[in-house]
Amino acid sequence: MKNYLKLGGGGVAALIANPAFAQEAMGLDEKVNAAFAAFTGPFVSMIFAPIPGTSFPWIVMWLVIAASIFTLYFGFVQFRYFKHAIQLVKGDYSDPNDAGEVSHFQALATALSGTVGLGNIAGVAVAVGIGGPGATFWMILAGLLGMASKFTECTLGVKYRNEYEDGSVSGGPMYYISKGFKELGLPGGKPLAVLFSIFCILGALGGGNMFQANQAHAQISGIVGDYPGWITGVVFAGIVFAVIVGGIKSIANVTEKVVPIMGILYVGAALIILIVNYDKIGWAFGQIYAGAFTDVGIAGGIVGALIQGFKRAAFSNEAGVGSAAIAHSAVKTKEPITEGFVSLLEPLIDTVVICTMTALVITISGQLVMDGDTGKFLMDGGHITTIGDTRGVALTSAAFGSSISWFPYVLAVAVVLFAFSTMISWSYYGLKAWTYLFGEGKTSELTFKIIFCVFIVIGAAASLGPVIDFSDAAIFAMAVVNITALYFLMKVVKQELTSYVSRLKSGEIKKFEH
Repeated sequence: MKNYLKLGGGGVAALIANPAFAQEAMGLDEKVNAAFAAFTGPFVSMIFAPIPGTSFPWIVMWLVIAASIFTLYFGFVQFRYFKHAIQLVKGDYSDPNDAGEVSHFQALATALSGTVGLGNIAGVAVAVGIGGPGATFWMILAGLLGMASKFTECTLGVKYRNEYEDGSVSGGPMYYISKGFKELGLPGGKPLAVLFSIFCILGALGGGNMFQANQAHAQISGIVGDYPGWITGVVFAGIVFAVIVGGIKSIANVTEKVVPIMGILYVGAALIILIVNYDKIGWAFGQIYAGAFTDVGIAGGIVGALIQGFKRAAFSNEAGVGSAAIAHSAVKTKEPITEGFVSLLEPLIDTVVICTMTALVITISGQLVMDGDTGKFLMDGGHITTIGDTRGVALTSAAFGSSISWFPYVLAVAVVLFAFSTMISWSYYGLKAWTYLFGEGKTSELTFKIIFCVFIVIGAAASLGPVIDFSDAAIFAMAVVNITALYFLMKVVKQELTSYVSRLKSGEIKKFEH
């Protein structure tokens, strides 16, 4: 039984402390989990099923193939217009009078806060632990390709968004699927948009909410000692509600401050370790190269490294899932393509920079040792086996702690910040899917925000494995719907790109004088 169930006051504490009650409650918890797993298991298994004859999840291949197609179709847009993307984020072309609610930088920060999270810390450790250092190479490649997916979906998010008289906007896949399909005379737009919205709400309440609260509580209690999870949940719910009740402007004002702090804190610590161990950096990249293209030091061979690298990139930056397009749709601009350029930076920062930093530190630290008998990597004598394994956090903590003794405390702060920022971003994603289904309005919005905060308390206080598995599957089911739509709508993005670039080169589009 959870220790927190034995804490409390008065008659409730006495009741909870009763062994018979504890056993009955635990039995009920197990029954609920088993019933939910039986109901949702087929859906979860379908989403994460491997391609026949391999261990490669078909959903990861679905994302990588789409990213590769968009990269080729748009002529390697992520490299050709990288400099222009930086200029847009700086505000060089921003007119504050354009329709929208947030700046390019705020939109990027909000979207990043939804993707930069525990996956960058624990997930990378698991990927390197299973696939070896070579997984890092394939992770970087998938991240670079994913930039084109973000470009495609975020351009469409702005183009087909709804703009209201009060200055607020609503956008995302549900809008560009329904409106874009109708514009092109394609059938099925509305049902697909509804399906996407349902998956988005489920993903927001689970992976974007309960899982984050649960992990934040685990980190905090690991530092200060065990205590009731609902306390963490209530505190987080109160803070999150205070932020999200103000809408996207309030969320953006917080994320534009929290995300840079998170990035500087985490990447800064990684850079310190790399500088201290500068003589090992060349060796680490050699291990990454050897692991990516040879069978040296890899569990599962080259294919094992490729699978783990691609899987981590897909789970980390969510390129193709469609979630980021909801945040980017709120930007102030009259040129949809500009936010497509800005969104290019998201997988670069999330996967290529932050995830690679984690992988390099783990490789250099020497915390991973290959078991000669099994070919698997060991950490503290135990195999690292699955995405989300708690030993992922332990491995990253040990790797950083080997050079910075106090880093585990910094890591705990980083995890809490990552969890908080992810929750407020996903609250917005879920909200926009909710209002698409049930209508705009303060009552509709407040209803979802209250539901969202209640789930924070549930997530921090309970262990709901099957619920989290289902919500993760829902998030990737979003990608099935979204990418299907992107294939039909990418020609619209190509038209926007051609028009904008020609006007940019002719001088018709000029820098805005602030």
